[in-house]
Amino acid sequence: VHLVESGGGLVQPGQSLRLSCEASGSVFKLAWYRQAPGKQRELVAQITARGNQKYADSVKGRFTISVDNAKNTMFLQMNNLKPEDTAVYYCYAQQYEFYYWGQGTQVTVSS
Repeated sequence: VHLVESGGGLVQPGQSLRLSCEASGSVFKLAWYRQAPGKQRELVAQITARGNQKYADSVKGRFTISVDNAKNTMFLQMNNLKPEDTAVYYCYAQQYEFYYWGQGTQVTVSS
């Protein structure tokens, strides 16, 4: 499975961004992770094929994960962005015992 991300960029605090991740095949679980400089990679949000969602406490109420199954594309709508959301965001996909990572897209929140 090949993952292609898009949608990162530079925004001011309080603004929004939408990240996209297109997968080349069907998978069981999709997720977004992020890694800030000097920090470990952390789970931001995940969604299973059954639609079950999970969010990091730091993004609950601000971020929404969704999937367009017809296009094999996952989205992360990020609202009310904060400087602490600045990181490289990675798309992650899992199918059975196999897992895959995207190349990452930079999100910078700064005034």
